[in-house]
Amino acid sequence: MKLGLMFVNSGPFSSPDLLAHLAVTAERCGFESLWSVEHVVIPANYQSPYPYSATGKIPGGEDVAILDPLLPLSYAAAVTRTLRLGTGVIILPQRHPLYLAKEMATLDVLSKGRAILGIGSGWLKEEFDALGLDFHARGARTDEAIGAMRALWRETSASFHGKHFDFTGVKSFPKPVQKDGVPIVVGGHSTAAARRAGRLGDGFFPALGDPGKLRELFSLMRSEAEKAGRNPDRIELSCMGRAKLDSMKALQDVGISRVVIPPPGYDTDALTRGLEKIANEVIAKL
Repeated sequence: MKLGLMFVNSGPFSSPDLLAHLAVTAERCGFESLWSVEHVVIPANYQSPYPYSATGKIPGGEDVAILDPLLPLSYAAAVTRTLRLGTGVIILPQRHPLYLAKEMATLDVLSKGRAILGIGSGWLKEEFDALGLDFHARGARTDEAIGAMRALWRETSASFHGKHFDFTGVKSFPKPVQKDGVPIVVGGHSTAAARRAGRLGDGFFPALGDPGKLRELFSLMRSEAEKAGRNPDRIELSCMGRAKLDSMKALQDVGISRVVIPPPGYDTDALTRGLEKIANEVIAKL
């Protein structure tokens, strides 16, 4: 069982000093990964319901600082050696795969093969409107972008032909360090996300910690993978959770191999104490 930290580029972690302290201390304490979040803008007075909170609003309010998801991971790569560096999640249909494939390959090269691309299709319609994108086409754009990026990472001269992305004979170098390209982890806890993970994902990351709900999603994911002729056992399972030994073992029984938690503090002293406590009470006993 691996333990990761999420929201590492938002709120107080928009400070470079605190981000660096989080990354270095997490690695020292035996954490496996850091995960960044994304919103390019948060439209004022948005009405779309945030799906991960009972209030329907983003934690921290509309003015919370959210750094770009990739630049902080590059920053963390420079001060660490073993931490995996994941996006949890990038809003894939808002990005062109030609750009994102290059950015992720760059992160993988600079980190010597530690990059993970966690993707979601998005929930904030007003953000899509501000970008001039069709919110209702986000699923199709997501699926196409996954295929396009894999072609760019795999092929010397890559081509992809879809409704939303279309290119022929383009070269994108450098390639990722990881042999099969940057692993793509599908985020979300909707049925659409579960099916997408089964068809296309290297991993599946519902932002849930309830074993019963996770079992339902994983069953759907496995069924979809089998329909697509894929081995569902090769799709790595992650989830949100708490740094409690009993709850992590319960999630392990569901098939989870990675639990991701928020940082246990918001200043250097609290972070150090919290991370060391988790290292001693949880990581050392997994």
